[in-house]
Amino acid sequence: MTASMVILDCYTVEPSGLGVPPYLSAYVRQSYAALRRARPGADVRYVTIDDVRWCLAGGRPAVEPPLSDRRTYSATVNRDKAVELLRDAEAVVVVAGDKVPSVHLHAVNGSQDDIARAMACVRGRRYLIGPMATWALSEPASWAGLFDAVHTHTVTSGTLALGSRTPAPYGQLEQDRADFGELIEQMPWSPVAELELYRGCTRKAFCRFCNEPGKAPVVAHRTVEDVLAEAEQLYAAGVRHFRLGQQTCFFSYQGRNEEAIRALLGGICERCPELEMLHIDNADPLAVAAPVGRRIAAAVAELCTEGNCAPMGIESFDPAVIERNVLTCTEEILLRAVEHVNEAGAVRGAGGLPKLLPGLNLIYGLPGESHATHLANLKALQRIYDAGFLCHRTNVRLARAFPGTPLAEEEATLDALPSATHFETWKADIDQIWDRPMKERVYPAGLDIPGVHAYFVDEQGTWFRRLGSYAIQIIERGATVPVGTPADITVTGHAPRVIYGTRRAH
Repeated sequence: MTASMVILDCYTVEPSGLGVPPYLSAYVRQSYAALRRARPGADVRYVTIDDVRWCLAGGRPAVEPPLSDRRTYSATVNRDKAVELLRDAEAVVVVAGDKVPSVHLHAVNGSQDDIARAMACVRGRRYLIGPMATWALSEPASWAGLFDAVHTHTVTSGTLALGSRTPAPYGQLEQDRADFGELIEQMPWSPVAELELYRGCTRKAFCRFCNEPGKAPVVAHRTVEDVLAEAEQLYAAGVRHFRLGQQTCFFSYQGRNEEAIRALLGGICERCPELEMLHIDNADPLAVAAPVGRRIAAAVAELCTEGNCAPMGIESFDPAVIERNVLTCTEEILLRAVEHVNEAGAVRGAGGLPKLLPGLNLIYGLPGESHATHLANLKALQRIYDAGFLCHRTNVRLARAFPGTPLAEEEATLDALPSATHFETWKADIDQIWDRPMKERVYPAGLDIPGVHAYFVDEQGTWFRRLGSYAIQIIERGATVPVGTPADITVTGHAPRVIYGTRRAH
């Protein structure tokens, strides 16, 4: 009888990586490779927490069709037998955890209660990988008995049953990797593969909230050939969408090496000739603002697909917060970085979207915050707008103290900061004063956006998008369109974070 193994994906969200479907995280791929290598010939099944919820609810969605159910949305081909697969598996690897707060239209990440219910179905060995492993180690009493081993960063065939607290060498992960075809076949959606370029932060001084040094206190880069080989394996398995996003700054790959970055991007295009998306994620504004940053931005705009985004963590424009949290980037540096990206990528591609735009990340709830912090943020954003620049998206969130970071030592004091009371109001200010006018500038009324697809239906109508890094979401109000339906959209209106449109007749 063939041995069976299961990967249970409860989804991951990190500043340096997204693992919510359709994004396919490095954690899932490493788990698949480790299981295949550790147990040759085993049947390795991929199951999501949405599959488990479906089974435990008796095969019923939480909302009535045609509305989309975000708790069971990402169902695999194994949906109807998910509990049975967990029960009969020799081993189950759970991939889970958020390093930052996250809310998704189409997904609810697996909670500790979700995972405990799923593990109650398992008779075999149980392993955990992802950010939740760090939470589990920091709160052992509440996780007692759930797992036989935990892995905080990576998993290999050699460490699978033992657990691990440090990342495995890239060469070891490469040895485990093989064919991904049977993994991809179990996903009814078109996955976006997150590709990691390096570990650790290239800054000399680390931000106090940053969890990246805990992953790798010393920066370790992958070779261009190693990344290309993994992209080629995924492409052979049917993947056509890639994001170079599992690191703190794309521009800092191999020490801001323009030649290596061009070789990487050009190599992916050459080895994956029919790719549909090639995007990046995370860009340190210090790197983007440098002269080499201007040239790298031009390479990204030239070699990647349109609709691309370079999200930059200014975090706060308040000098007091910048100094207290060792943020290093100033308003002037950020403005120069935004200029470099606009200069390279504001031109629109054949699909109607700018080739490459900056994204901005703002964090409230950091030590040193005052009411002046919000005013400083609004004034700086207005300065960017008045300069005529385009910005793809702005992410505004509250700080979260991840175990092991310097910020965790001050966690008790964060509740006394002004944002503890005013965050929702401050976020609404940015939405209306900055984000909505910027949406009108980037996506003017009458703009045609072809090649999108329906992906969610709720009370507002049908949501459309084109797969991409922080893809713009377009709502056709009052419409009920089957998920997956392709469409061409004309922009008709704007709101913070989304735009409205109508389908064009063919």
